[in-house]
Formats: sequence, structure tokens, C-alpha cells
Amino acid sequence: MHPDFENTAIAFDLKTDSELERAYFLFKLIANEPLVRIGTAVTNFALKAHLPVEGLIRATVFDHFCGGTTEEDCLQVIDKMFQKGVCSILDYSVEGKEMEAQFDFALKKTLDVLDFVKEKDAIPFAVFKPTGFGRFELYRKVSAQEKLNEVEIEEWTKVQQRYDQVCKKAFDLDVALLIDAEESWMQKAADDLALEMMRKYNTKKAVVYNTAQMYRWDRMAFIEELNDVATREKFKVGLKVVRGAYMEKENERAKAMGYPTPICSSKQATDDNFDNAIRFMMENLERMSIFAGTHNENSSMELVQQMQQTKLKPSHDNIWFGQLYGMSEHITYNLSDSGYNVAKYVPYGPVKDVMPYLIRRAEENTSVAGQTTRELSLLQKEKKRRSLD
Repeated sequence: MHPDFENTAIAFDLKTDSELERAYFLFKLIANEPLVRIGTAVTNFALKAHLPVEGLIRATVFDHFCGGTTEEDCLQVIDKMFQKGVCSILDYSVEGKEMEAQFDFALKKTLDVLDFVKEKDAIPFAVFKPTGFGRFELYRKVSAQEKLNEVEIEEWTKVQQRYDQVCKKAFDLDVALLIDAEESWMQKAADDLALEMMRKYNTKKAVVYNTAQMYRWDRMAFIEELNDVATREKFKVGLKVVRGAYMEKENERAKAMGYPTPICSSKQATDDNFDNAIRFMMENLERMSIFAGTHNENSSMELVQQMQQTKLKPSHDNIWFGQLYGMSEHITYNLSDSGYNVAKYVPYGPVKDVMPYLIRRAEENTSVAGQTTRELSLLQKEKKRRSLD
């Protein structure tokens, strides 16, 4: 069955009229870059000054892009989406921590989520962020092969142990585990750890999934090399393929430090890189499992067509589509309605701690040409359709 991304009745069926209006209002705001900048500054100030704004944030941007403040808080959202065949990935979206106690807490949260996930068919994956388990600067030093002092060696050993603990539990529970990608100058250390975990726990099937950000021009070679290693050493590769989330930061650092940017030369080059990665993985599906994390309609449809051409059933175990909660409902729900495996990343956590994630979401939407315009046009179309019913 061919999904119709224009079908707004299916896309927004779960949204009440007031939720539809809120979504339209939010994307209108996000479309205005100066307003996003002002809103970000005001929100950061209000939270730091402990002004009573959490209720307002919770009722607007938080509830649109996040599932709740705790796992249990997210259950209503998870169950509602699962009625439409859409799975969830609980993402504890607290960023920028620096202390060992905070990393231990993030590990505990991930282990708790794995237990939680095991009991719910609606949540087929768990996820963690590399810097949830260790300091960014430590990953950077390891990536750059800089000498670590004794304290840092001990720290890095703990990071490795956290990775192993969570990957072993995922393996024992038979739950797939996604590892997010971050900035290029710390990513090699994270990639190397993910590779070690795949070697250890992906012997029968993909349990551990790394992430490849395809706005990096070197990632196609990275995926091909990963496939070569897996072929030689006889393990499976799990890979979440995304376009990427740190483009401005990457370009600014490259310029400031005088090295060539790791980012593709154009949006088209990034799109081509993404589609080539999916094509390559489809050709090696006996070894590779795909999680296509994309809000791009063309890339989603191309993967659908490849599946149809190779006569794969929509619910093939090795192929998943994924989008973020609160975005691209027209892709998510129309794919699900046509029988494809699709999951929403559902961020959660305390409102003030999740704000860096929400601000990044708003800034990304502002900077991606066409994304917000498309969201608005579909919301407008559904509002009009409902008014005529």
C-alpha cells in the first residue's frame, strides 16, 4: 500500500481542534526567526530567574514536542499513538551535564526505560545520548587521541562500563537500543564505543544501533567501512540514519579553527548522501538494520519504493521509519496507516531541564528551509477540511 502524505485526515486524526490550533500557532511562531531568538532569550532568563513560567511552557511548546515529565507521564501519549500503529521511543532529553553523579543518573534512567520498554509493545527501542554517559570534553580528547591523565582514564573507563551495562541489558531483554550522534569533534570516540558494543552484542541480530549524520560528507565512507568490518567479523549492523542536528555549530567551529567543514557543501548534497546511505543499506539488508530518521517526504517515499521494488513487506523487521514527536505527522501516520514500521521519538524530562532540547528544536525548524512552511500548510489544510465537515 502506498502512503499518501497529503492525507491530513489520517495525519491529524489524534489531534483535537484545540491541539490543531496550538500546533498552528506554534509553527507560526517558529517560522519567525527574530521571534524565536527573542523567545529563546526571554525563556532562558525566566527559567534562570526562577520566574513562574513553567506552567505556560508546559501548556504550549512542551506539551506539543514532549510526552511528559516522567515515563509514566508519557503513557497516555504512547498508548494513544499506538492505537494508530505508531510506536514510541522514550528519549530522556536532558542535555549538557558534567558531573559523574549526573551520568550515573542518566544510566539509571536508561536502564529503567529498558525495563519499562520490555513490558510495552508500543515501545520497541530505547535510546541514549553519548554525553549522557560522560563529559563532552572527555569524548573530544579521546577522539583527538590526546593523552589522558589518571583521573580522565578512570572517567573514560566508567563511560565504557556505562555503555556496556546498558547494551548488555538491552541484549538480555531483547530490546533494540539507539545511540544518538553528536558533534563531529567528539563523535569518533562515541563511534568506536558503539562499534565495540555491536561486536559484542549484535552477533545474531542488530540490538545496538549507532547513528550516522549524513550532512557529514565522510559518513558514506564510514557506513561502507562499518559494513566491511561487520562482514569480516560476522556481526550485524544497526544504524539510525539522519541528516544531522548541529550544522551551524559545525560550520562556525570549522571556520574559527581553520579546518575544512565536515558538512556537505549544499542541502542537495546532504539529501543525496542520505538517500545513498539508505540505498547501500538496502543492498546489504541481510547484515544491516535501518532506522530512517527523517522528516523528508522524498527520502521517506524513496525508501517505500525500494521496499516495494524488492517485494519486502511494509512491516519488515530490519526497516523502521522515525520522526520526532510533534513534527511531520503527515509522514508518520500515513506510513503507519499503510502498514510500515514507524516510531516517534518522544522526549521527556523536567520542563526546565528539557528546555535546551526544545530551543534546539525551534532553532532547527527555523533554519530548515520549507519544513515549517510545509507543517503550516498541512495544518491549514486540515483546519479547512474540518470546517467543511
